[in-house]
Amino acid sequence: MLMISPRMATGAQEKQYPPSLLNFFVYNPKFGPKEGEEEKKILFYHPNEVEKNEKIRNVGLCEAIIQFTRTFCPTKPAKSLHTQKNRQFFCEPEENFWMVMVVRNPMIEKNNKDGKPVVEYQEEEILDSVYSSVLQQCYNMYKLFNGTFARTMEAGGVDLLKQRLEKFFYRYLQTLHLQSCDLLDIFSGISFFPLDKMTYLKIQSFVNRMEESLNLVKYTAFLYNDQLIWSGLEQDDMRILYKYLTTSLFPRHSEPELAGRDSPMRLEMAGNLLHYGRFLTGPSNLKDPEAKFRFPKIFVNTENTDEELHLIVYKAMSAAVCFMINTSVELTREFCEQLDSLVGPQLTLLASDICEQYSINRRISGPEKEPQFKFIYFNHMNLAEKSTIHMRKTASVSLTSIHPELMKILGDINSDFSRVDDDEEIIVKAMTDYWIVGKKSDQRELYVILNQKNANLIEVNEEVKKLCATQFNNIFFLD
Repeated sequence: MLMISPRMATGAQEKQYPPSLLNFFVYNPKFGPKEGEEEKKILFYHPNEVEKNEKIRNVGLCEAIIQFTRTFCPTKPAKSLHTQKNRQFFCEPEENFWMVMVVRNPMIEKNNKDGKPVVEYQEEEILDSVYSSVLQQCYNMYKLFNGTFARTMEAGGVDLLKQRLEKFFYRYLQTLHLQSCDLLDIFSGISFFPLDKMTYLKIQSFVNRMEESLNLVKYTAFLYNDQLIWSGLEQDDMRILYKYLTTSLFPRHSEPELAGRDSPMRLEMAGNLLHYGRFLTGPSNLKDPEAKFRFPKIFVNTENTDEELHLIVYKAMSAAVCFMINTSVELTREFCEQLDSLVGPQLTLLASDICEQYSINRRISGPEKEPQFKFIYFNHMNLAEKSTIHMRKTASVSLTSIHPELMKILGDINSDFSRVDDDEEIIVKAMTDYWIVGKKSDQRELYVILNQKNANLIEVNEEVKKLCATQFNNIFFLD
């Protein structure tokens, strides 16, 4: 399939406003079925300053829209509502519990002939698939730290659920930067660190030794440079924990990275006297007599439903290891000191080995040339994600090396892919001399952007084949 995209143009006198969050609320229609009790349905509403009757009116409108659309398809109610000024997204993560996110459409303000400002709403610039995924992530992140809504209801009723929703979303919504959301939010994948077999076996051996020595540990995850190497969790649990680590916890504790084997650190390691290990959760300083030994609790579904665990995240240089321990165990100063003295030196050495091996592999492969293409790859089976388009992707910023219009085209191609189960290929020619190629094959998706002004369809297809051969030589893509 070949398509031509519209021209990407902006005027010199235009002011552009990105999408922004207008409202976010959680409600249950069963909690206030009678007239005059409508406020009881509302479990959380942002912004809280909104007048009570407006909250009730907005929730009632969403309820009516969802009920109305059920008449057409009882099993699939509305997921979004498009208006000129905003877009509403609906999600029912648990039976009768509804989450709604209202996003103001991007705007362009420009002067008319009389010099007066006129606002134009960019209704088609927002992709449903992206922001529906963001809303689902909101629930997944809440569930990671609080368990399900139903579990909270059983533990303490509506009042406890309201407290937890308020406490969590008051902070979480401040980190929601909607202008940075794109195709990677749909995938919510995991970036895996490339390793040779010997180094991987060293890490597996390290994990096994730690789980044996610290016999309280139930699950372990190992990351390097914010990329996953090893995980004992189920994929869906690791996916949301990975999102939390890489977009929230690690950026808060970022530090200048230390180098590999040539570092003087290795000369001072005799007798394990020195290491660079530290806790990212729990006590910031073990020597502090006032140190608190409280760790965040998370809920996973790896062995049992809603397993409640302490999350210990320990880092040395660029390596981070997550230890998950059952909450029935009380974590003491003695345990944390034992963990620090045991894990710190070994993790520091291991981080140095990984760094050295990675440097050797890069030297062998030679200097990286600036390629003529950029790509995003995602594997639905193991959630592996790779992007050469994103220079940096956190909750607050998405630095991409391409124009936003090209990112939107990628999202449009993904929406087309999601409508069919068959393998498919789509090629788009943008008006700015870019070619965009989307391939879907065997649960894998590849999106390639080529900047080749005078290329034709056959040449573009050949370039993509070369990319598949060099970057994905063990992966089948349909020809």
